[in-house]
Amino acid sequence: MADRATPTIPADARGYEGFGGVIGRTTSQSEPWWPAERRAPAGAPNIVVVLIDDMGYSDIGPFGAEIDTPNIDRLARNGFRLSNYHTTPVCSPARAALLTGLNPHRAGYGSVANSDPGFPGLRLELADDVLTLPEILRESGYATYAVGKWHLVRDANMGPGRNRESWPIQRGFDSYYGSLEGLNSFFHPNQLIADNSVVDVDEYPEDYYVTDDLTDRAIRQIKSLRAEDQTKPFFLYFAHIAMHGPHQVKGADLAKYRDRYAEGWDVIRQRRFERQKADGLFDPDTPIAPRNTEPGYDAPPWEDLGPDEQRRYQRYQEVYAAMVDSVDQSVGRVMDTLEELGELDNTIIVFTSDNGGTAEGGPVGTRSYFSQFVHGPVPPDWERDVPHDEDLIGTSEIGVHYPRGWGQASNTPFRFYKGQTFAGGVRVPFILSWPRGLRRDDGDNGVRRQFSYVTDVVPTLLELAGVDTPGRRQGRPAQDRDGVSAADFLRDRRAESRHTEQYAEFGGHRGFYRDGWKLVSLHTDPSAVDNPVWQLFDVTVDPAETRDLAAEHPDKVVELAQAWDDAAWHNTVFPLFDSVPAQIRRRPDEERLTDPVRILAGTPTLERYRSSRLIAYRDFEIDIELADWTAQDEGVVVAHGDPQGGYLLYVESGSAHLVFNSYGRRRNASGPIPPGTTGLVVRAVATPNVRWDFTVEAVTDGQSSIIAKLDDQFQLVGMAPWTGISVGLDARGPVDSELRRRRGVFAFGPALRAVTYRPGTVRVPLDVRREIDDAAENSAD
Repeated sequence: MADRATPTIPADARGYEGFGGVIGRTTSQSEPWWPAERRAPAGAPNIVVVLIDDMGYSDIGPFGAEIDTPNIDRLARNGFRLSNYHTTPVCSPARAALLTGLNPHRAGYGSVANSDPGFPGLRLELADDVLTLPEILRESGYATYAVGKWHLVRDANMGPGRNRESWPIQRGFDSYYGSLEGLNSFFHPNQLIADNSVVDVDEYPEDYYVTDDLTDRAIRQIKSLRAEDQTKPFFLYFAHIAMHGPHQVKGADLAKYRDRYAEGWDVIRQRRFERQKADGLFDPDTPIAPRNTEPGYDAPPWEDLGPDEQRRYQRYQEVYAAMVDSVDQSVGRVMDTLEELGELDNTIIVFTSDNGGTAEGGPVGTRSYFSQFVHGPVPPDWERDVPHDEDLIGTSEIGVHYPRGWGQASNTPFRFYKGQTFAGGVRVPFILSWPRGLRRDDGDNGVRRQFSYVTDVVPTLLELAGVDTPGRRQGRPAQDRDGVSAADFLRDRRAESRHTEQYAEFGGHRGFYRDGWKLVSLHTDPSAVDNPVWQLFDVTVDPAETRDLAAEHPDKVVELAQAWDDAAWHNTVFPLFDSVPAQIRRRPDEERLTDPVRILAGTPTLERYRSSRLIAYRDFEIDIELADWTAQDEGVVVAHGDPQGGYLLYVESGSAHLVFNSYGRRRNASGPIPPGTTGLVVRAVATPNVRWDFTVEAVTDGQSSIIAKLDDQFQLVGMAPWTGISVGLDARGPVDSELRRRRGVFAFGPALRAVTYRPGTVRVPLDVRREIDDAAENSAD
């Protein structure tokens, strides 16, 4: 049979570009072709990064803690402890740097992803030319999964229809399950996301706990992959919501730590330091930082506290320790799954924290978490610690946080806390384990004291896995990385770090490290933000920054101050925020989020930030449409918030009941609804001193009459209400826990048609609003 000539494809034919086979007019004249499947290098390890939120340097066993962490201990026994690892002072910058290898301001995260000031280093969204670790690994044949806290999305972009370019799925993950927020409730999360959609849940199971939920999802992802593909390596990014406040924990875990902290933070801190030195994290003659005494950061001696304070304060730390324990249990469950699959030895596991332990609980701690963060010229009778029964500490009923004395113990042996550029804010535990690929020599305890930084995680993992980085993202040249691999000194304890200098900045606090010297400033005066008071430390011999050498080495101060300035320009740090009162922190486009909105009964819970814009600092009305209502029609009409603060209106036994939850302190007002009522109206009138006066009105025959009043209530501002608006039930976290126990979510029937929110005049002065919002935006991280 004669050969048939292959037809020539016409020049104007479309769709054949890049095809590697042969195209004829028929299949007998053609040859098929398939692009090569992306495959990871043979034997490539799985990678698991476990990132904890607000966990200090000494809070796990391998870094000195008395808390039971057997699974994390196992990682350290089989791996490496980086005792000189540094991160950023707060959350979103650390997450951006960890996932990209870029310095945080270059990645667009000079602050936490809650505001939007309109400057390059504060985009608070990942730019199109920023490559992420999951994108690189997926391109190289890895499956990629993320669970837990994300917080690389501006709060204004968390709702339906908003830009999703910085959501996990758009940044390289095959699957995501968790919270986009900077924090969340452990028993009643305000909103969970599965991939690109909100999980539309009305009520969480009675035994729900978010750490367990996230762990279940992570394990299911691993098992599902192995049922489908026995050899494909995976990357799991497990970003815990713990240890961020509000601190809440399961009763069984809490019981284990009862009465274990009666000796107080001074004794615990010293014991942790002794264990750190015995384990080789520090030399025996290393000094421990003295107790923080600077105003606003100070922690009193434990022995100076009264017995009531000591009793309550130790309860806070019992909750914290139990939460660390629950995180360790989660790590153990993931490790057990890998071991059952025979893959534990060929999995790189990283365990670390986003920043140091926090002082956000203030000097005395709090049992009303969100009210703690309302700063500024608020009324003098503002309750930062609503005096709930101490037996509720740690439960789902309230939100708590420990006093900052425990925060300094968390950061043993360092000074200061999360948010500052001193070591307490930026030195955190770091463990890396890969038994098959990184074995320790005899006599090597796995401790590495070489300097490393959060941007080094990406290049280190890629080098260990043997994965190259593409030069482009979506057709654009990708930004070059700032981090360098730490693989050299992981393999050889005598090797030096290639990361020799690093700037730091957050909220005006500055720091600069170079070859063992560290220059640092504590920012206290916005008007002097560009005139720092520098302190200088030789952190090779004084890692806790106890002896300021600035006066002895003025030339070194000048040198490093200039280096900080050069690095700041090189990394998009400027402008720094000063005290200019008209500084805009939000996009003008967000003003439309205060437009009136009609919400039909049965609409999924409105997202938290959008909901807050309808009521914050202003008068507002809620118009409620009823159809053929009778006294037999009952249920929750509208609910906004959860146990940490909120309000709801429900109808029961022919009466309307307004419940106002002022950061955990609940007040009620009720009144009978007249027959023939066709609507209800809730009116809130704001006052300049951050209060509301409420009335509930019934509309009958076109006329309204007041049936209930509730005056002089603290406004819900800052982070409250945390759960958004629900119409026709009290969804997710209950505004009124007693009502939830009695009636469940108490869904209203068909007599409820819709509610309309009508935002009114803003009454609180601009300077007060700005101070409250700034404090909340920096705390919700």
